[in-house]
Amino acid sequence: MRIVSVVGTRPQLIKAAALSPALRRHHDEVFVDTGQHYDDAMAGAFFSELGLPRPDHSLGIGGGTQAEQAGRMLPAIEAVLIAERPDAVLVYGDTNSTLAGALAAAKLDLPVAHVEAGLRSFDRRMPEEVNRVVADHVSRWRFAPTPTAVANLAAEGIADGVTLVGDLMQDLAARVSAEVRDPRALAATGLGVEPGAYLFATVHRAENRAPDAMAAWTLLLDAVASRDRPVILPLHPGTRAALEAEGIRLGDSVRVVEPQGYRTALALQLHAAAVLTDSGGVQREAAWLGVPCLVLRDRTEWLEAVEGSEGRMVVVGLDERRAVAELARLAPVQSASADAARRARMLDLEPSGAAEAITAALG
Repeated sequence: MRIVSVVGTRPQLIKAAALSPALRRHHDEVFVDTGQHYDDAMAGAFFSELGLPRPDHSLGIGGGTQAEQAGRMLPAIEAVLIAERPDAVLVYGDTNSTLAGALAAAKLDLPVAHVEAGLRSFDRRMPEEVNRVVADHVSRWRFAPTPTAVANLAAEGIADGVTLVGDLMQDLAARVSAEVRDPRALAATGLGVEPGAYLFATVHRAENRAPDAMAAWTLLLDAVASRDRPVILPLHPGTRAALEAEGIRLGDSVRVVEPQGYRTALALQLHAAAVLTDSGGVQREAAWLGVPCLVLRDRTEWLEAVEGSEGRMVVVGLDERRAVAELARLAPVQSASADAARRARMLDLEPSGAAEAITAALG
């Protein structure tokens, strides 16, 4: 089968790195990068680090509003599909690249395979929620990562073509877990932090770039950070630009760094006292690594991660007081270093087998 795979963001590159080797053993894959994460710090270095093939088509479409970006992607992807004449188009997750890839394929009557189908936050204000719903409803193959995702599709009347496959990101995390559990992986970051003596944070979602939201989460990070336990914040370029446009500055104990490579980011999570994030991918990684995690959103589509965390993961939104209280409970300063060392020592992460399940389902 000839398959065009459409990616555009760092999380999608992670998933592709887990799936592409298995896919290429059985199928002919054409790799398309829309350029949604358009600078080298955000995505370019991932290709070499993760062993991904260079894209067969690089569209270079980044920036702009949600509608502008998706609108520019549609004709560009359509042109690729017309030229490549694939048997199927595979899309990942819930980004503008997902939406544009699925719609362009559907308009050409090409079957769509959606990886991470069935996820729902039940908040249509989120652009990602709209993207994932549309992709699911135009797909032939719907690869669900969790039982809840399967149930969500059934509730929408979708049963055909649904396969529970597991999580590709878990497969890749399992592949590199032995490397990142070594404390030397933390030293190699060059950030000068010790296990359990810092917090790790990421903030990138569109709703958290609104002025009121930025004011709230920057105050939250300032409240939980201290000289003895700083927050390490790899800052998305779009988030950085939004902060600068509003003149919002972070406190001295929040250390803003450039976006990190995959292994470095995973090591920084594992050895942190706790993680604070609005990212679904980081949320799942924190769950697998056993790291306390505060979700900086009001709702999450990854319910299993919260419910299966035994209280280690809490949805706090942008509530500063609750974040401070939950960190005091989940990652008390006096035991955080010992807790981080124990987590790393005991880490034994198994792959989910999602890549093999997806490849088999495609035939």
